[in-house]
Amino acid sequence: MCIDVDGTLVGSGGAVNERVWPAAARARKAGVALAVCSGRPGFGVTRALAAQVDPSGWHCFQNGASVVHLGSGQSRSAALPPNAVAMLIERARRGNRPLELYSDAEYVTECDAEILRRHAGFLGVPFAPRAYESLRGAVVRGQWLLTHEEAPAVLAEPHPELEVSPSLAPAMPDGVFVNLTSTGVDKGYAVRIIAAQCGVELEDVMYVGDGFNDTPAMRIVGHPVAMGNAEEVARELASRSVGTVDDGGLADALELAIDGVR
Repeated sequence: MCIDVDGTLVGSGGAVNERVWPAAARARKAGVALAVCSGRPGFGVTRALAAQVDPSGWHCFQNGASVVHLGSGQSRSAALPPNAVAMLIERARRGNRPLELYSDAEYVTECDAEILRRHAGFLGVPFAPRAYESLRGAVVRGQWLLTHEEAPAVLAEPHPELEVSPSLAPAMPDGVFVNLTSTGVDKGYAVRIIAAQCGVELEDVMYVGDGFNDTPAMRIVGHPVAMGNAEEVARELASRSVGTVDDGGLADALELAIDGVR
């Protein structure tokens, strides 16, 4: 069972509904392999959430660019092409546009924008702008942080060699997160890796999500489940729906998964 984070595991107050953790424990006990599949990076608050979901399992971060096994430290990363990284940096500097670049272990931004400050707090990491070239490790993901008014124009721009995937976060409702990964790298890509590592056929995988960036995974699994707060594009792909994130709908999805292995 693969679980999106924002809008699925984490609600509008930035918290996990109290019904979810007991249901997750029951699912693990029943033999359900649980994996976080998030657009967020695999450090800070998100890594702690993944460890609560399953401390020794496979998890997807960076919208599919990082697939990490918390128990062994194994990592599967897909770096951005150097030309694409250079293009993003040039656009960010020319337009003073809020851009974040990520490796497996850290991120960097040069821009001192309020939305970036709030996002650092959201991720549970310090806000310390520095040169993009100072990022340690391969760049696995870029991310534009935009207002709803800015997003359409940026999404219409060409992004050669990149997958462009917008997403929303209930805890930051005024922002649009535009994930940028290498062509072919998305949550579907990561779910295929995780399923293979767990020895599970895709037809036996449940994916629970709420947004556009969840749809590549929802299209390939046997049991796509939409949250009650899901965007229309996710609801259209779902075979089942559950309650909203703030009502603990994920707990209901976990119970469906438990029933499926009995």
